[in-house]
Order: sequence, then C-alpha cells, then structure tokens
Amino acid sequence: MTFRGLVLASIVVSGTVVAVPAASADACTGPVRPATIMTVQACDSPARIVAKAAAVVPRKGQLAWQQRPVTAFTHFGMNTFTDREWGSGAEKESTFAPPAVDTAQWMRSLKAAGVTQVMLTAKHHDGFVLYPTRYTNHSVVASPWWVTPGCAAPARDAAEANRVQDPSAYWQARTECANPRGDVLRDYVDSARAAGLEVGVYLSPADGAELPKQFFADEVRRIEAKVAAGQPLSIEEQATYEDRASTPQGQARYGTGSAVTRRTIPTLVPHDDRAAALAAGKLPRFTVDEDDYNAYYLNQIYELFTQYGPIDELWLDGANPWRDHGIGENYDFTTWFRLIHALSPDTVTFAGPAGVRWVGNESGQARETEWSPLPTTGDPETAHNEELFLGGATAADLGSRQVLADPSVRYLQWAPAESDVSIRPGWFYHPDEQPKTPAQLVEIYRRTAGRNSSLLLNVPPGPDGRIAAADTAALAGFGQAIARTQARNLAAGGPAAVTDASLTTAERLDRPLDVRLPRPVTFDQVRLGEDITRGQHVEGARVEAEVGGTWRTLATVTTIGYTRLVTLPAPVTAAHLRVVVTQSRATPYLATFALYRTAV
Repeated sequence: MTFRGLVLASIVVSGTVVAVPAASADACTGPVRPATIMTVQACDSPARIVAKAAAVVPRKGQLAWQQRPVTAFTHFGMNTFTDREWGSGAEKESTFAPPAVDTAQWMRSLKAAGVTQVMLTAKHHDGFVLYPTRYTNHSVVASPWWVTPGCAAPARDAAEANRVQDPSAYWQARTECANPRGDVLRDYVDSARAAGLEVGVYLSPADGAELPKQFFADEVRRIEAKVAAGQPLSIEEQATYEDRASTPQGQARYGTGSAVTRRTIPTLVPHDDRAAALAAGKLPRFTVDEDDYNAYYLNQIYELFTQYGPIDELWLDGANPWRDHGIGENYDFTTWFRLIHALSPDTVTFAGPAGVRWVGNESGQARETEWSPLPTTGDPETAHNEELFLGGATAADLGSRQVLADPSVRYLQWAPAESDVSIRPGWFYHPDEQPKTPAQLVEIYRRTAGRNSSLLLNVPPGPDGRIAAADTAALAGFGQAIARTQARNLAAGGPAAVTDASLTTAERLDRPLDVRLPRPVTFDQVRLGEDITRGQHVEGARVEAEVGGTWRTLATVTTIGYTRLVTLPAPVTAAHLRVVVTQSRATPYLATFALYRTAV
C-alpha cells in the first residue's frame, strides 16, 4: 500500500491544562450530532451534556472490537524462562531458550475457549523483543533460539562484538543460520490468521533493558542495602537483585533526558531492507521531534504495523516504574497515537483516543453499571487516557449523570471497558500454579462479557513453548459451557429485529417491548443488547414475564450497552415477556433479546 507522507509534531504533555475552545452560539444551542469524541463547551447545560453523551458512538474499529467478546492475552517472553512476573532488563538473551514454540497449538487451545482475538506480549517491561527488530540487540535474534543447531555463524560473533555501538548489529546478522521459526511474533500472527482469529500486540512503553547502566548500578547498591537490613523487596527490586552481576542489555535510552531533535520514522539502519520501498513511496515516512527513547518506541510501532499488520488492537500501558527512584521517561502519547492512527485508522489502542480502557481491576470484574460513553478532563488525543477519567480508571462511577455534570469535564468519548484477568494466578507461566476451573471462567465471563465489557483472558505458555494440558482442558471446558448454553436462543419466534444476529436491526423502546413466543420455554439467563451504533442510552430497565397469569419482574438492570447478561436464581417457564425501560438518556433501541438455559 502506498501512503502519502505525513509530518507529526511532537507534543510532550506534562500537567497540561487543556483549554476549552470558545464556543459559537450554534455550538451552544445547535443540534447535537453523533461523534466518537466530542468537546464539552463552557456554555453546555447539564441536560445538553447528557444529550451529547447519548450521541457519542463507536468508530468502525471499536464497533468491530466490541463484537469480539473474548480476547486471549499471551504473556510469553524472558519471564517465562526466569520464572518471574517482572524482569530487570539485564537478563542475557541466551536465557530465552525454548526447545520449540508451537503457536499452532496455542491457537487450537485458545479457539476451543471461544476466543475471536489473540494478543501477544511482543515486548514486556524487561525490554526483550520477540521479533527481529532493527533497533535493539536485546531480541530473539541474539538468542540461541534464533540459530539453527550446528550451524557456524561468524557474523553473529561480529554482532556481539559490535552490539554496544550498533543497536542493529544482530538484526544485520539475522539471515545467517536463521531458525525459520525464530520470529515468534511472525509465527504467532500467521498461526492466528490461519485459525481465523484477529490479532493484537502488546508493546510495553517501560523498558528495563534501556535503563542507563549507572542508574542500574545505583539501584543494585540501594537494593543490596535493603537486603542487608532485612527489608522486603518488590518484584521489580527482586529481579534487579537477582541480576545484579549483569547490566541492562540495551542502548541506555530510557529516561536519560536526551535532546529532542528532528527525526525521521522509520529511522533507517545500515543495509535496511526498506530503503527502496521508502524511496519509491511504497512505505510511509514521518517526521517527528523526539528524544532517543520516544524515537525508539515509534520505530518499533512502525515495524509492527508495516510488517505484521493488520493489527486489531495495540496494547500499551502507562507504566513508568522507576520514576519514584529518580528516573522516568516522558512518553509522547500524542505522537504515538497519531502515528498509530496514520498507519492503521481502525486499530483500537488500549488507553488511546476512542480506543478501549482498563476496567479498573485484574480480577475479571466489570461494574454493574458500565458505560462506554465517558467524560474526560482533557483531550483524549494527548495523554494515556487512564489519567483523564474522573477518579481514574478504578473509580466506581465513570459515566453517570453526576459524573457528566462535573465542572472538570472537557471531552466525551466512546471508551468501552476491557477486563483483563489471567487463567493462572500470575501473568507468566509458573510451574507451581494451576489454572482456574471451567466453572470459574464461566463466572468471570458473566461478570465481564455479560456486563458491557470485553474479557481479556491471559493464557501463558510454558518454557516448553506449549500451553499446558491443564490450561488447555480448562479452556475447552469453558468454551464448551458457553457454546452449549448459547447454542440456541429460546426467544426465537419473538420479534425478529431483536432475536436475529444483527446488531443494527432493533426495536425502538419508547414503550415496553412485548415478546410473545410460540410456546412456553424454560430459561435461566436473559441477554439484552442495545444497538450501539446509535449510542448507549439505557440507564434503567427491567425484564418481566407472565407466569401463571401474573406478571413477575425477573431482572432489574441499570446499563445495558452492547451486552447485558443476567443469570436468574432459578429457571423460569414463560411464553410472554416484556422489556421495560425505566430511565434513558435518549430513545433506546434494543438489538438483542435472548433467553438461554444454562447447560450442565
């Protein structure tokens, strides 16, 4: 694909107050039109802000993402081989030494759970990269994993000798004795697409391998003093202590205060195989003003999207873990988000503008009232969005009328929740841990995908390069339980607009929805869903059934959103039901009404 060149101005945000633009009379009183991100004007009344929130709608990529209720996270990397949750960045590449990496087995196991998207940790906080990047030697290329056994590789010896001066040294030696399965990300992406799954990538902004060596040495001395005093260590400190005889394996670009200068993305390295395509205009080129580390991170974003795309979700957190100990990096989120959007407009970015957001915990628990249109205190384009939600991402209430009326609100955006949880106690594989049971996973599904959130379920492969048999069995049991329960909508025969599989065929709920079935059915789950292409509107609703000639309230909910799944305390048999909306921000449209009987 040919791209037109684009210049991106770097904007480093640090405690910036975003001014609200002066509003015209029409902006204060004119019609409110649907949009994914809206500005809140100083002249907006509380009622008008509610009307604007009702008109916030998902963009194309978000709409597709919301129809993928379960994504599998794959934490695999250096920590898999050190038995850690957090790495130091000083680990030798030779530590990453799987006998094989069976990504096809991963996809079979994950697909059995009903997942429709998978996401790999291409780089975790330790900085080790699972694909052959041009911009650091701390990657799979420098691992023995990359080399075909028994093959002589003198170019690799030269790369090791030159690695301090040239971050692309190992990349330039990548073709010598190369293991055809050495690029873990390539293998992962290809296996996922062969299995019919969408693909996400996690690229950590925090990078221990890029810490300055002097800072690491100072940290070692500080931590050694804690050990001598008998004080406990954090998991980050423990990793540094265990690796105290080594040094960070990167180029010392993180948090150094290096000069912000004009740079080109991609930054070509010696013998770069993209030079001809760039010269011919077949690949895009960007001009940015950045420090050393932000340029490094932007170059890796560029590699991901131009070599491994399409990428459906890019996951990046805001971790700045060494700031309390004297070193931090000013992440240029503004330019990161602009580059991502320029390369792939439909990608949803975790904590990015009109992307997806952290639900606020790692236990697989969405809120009973989970809004997708959320207010923010600043421009979503300019900061990691968790910093912009009122009360932070963990707040109990992120989008009610009370929160919308807060005077600090400056923008509204579509920001659906993503609930991350691991099948095991840890995010990486540890041999002494066991996976959750299928029943526990089903309950997590109900509390996340059933509450207007997506479930991001982490399944970590082991050092043998495979997902463990116990995890595979739990995933299969979970997937079968959901599939058997939802195999048949018992409300079929009711209004076609809400019982078909389409999101955009819907019933207008300006009056109760009457559901008459051809015959009585027995069910213990009720699923509701709004047509979110029109926004999220319902603030209160109930489901009633006529049982024995008397109307009974079966379930009362607040928000519905894309999906609301309610499990009843006991089965109910009925042929006549209705959905009554008790409070709404605008006329709601119900796209989904389903009845299920829990499979046993």
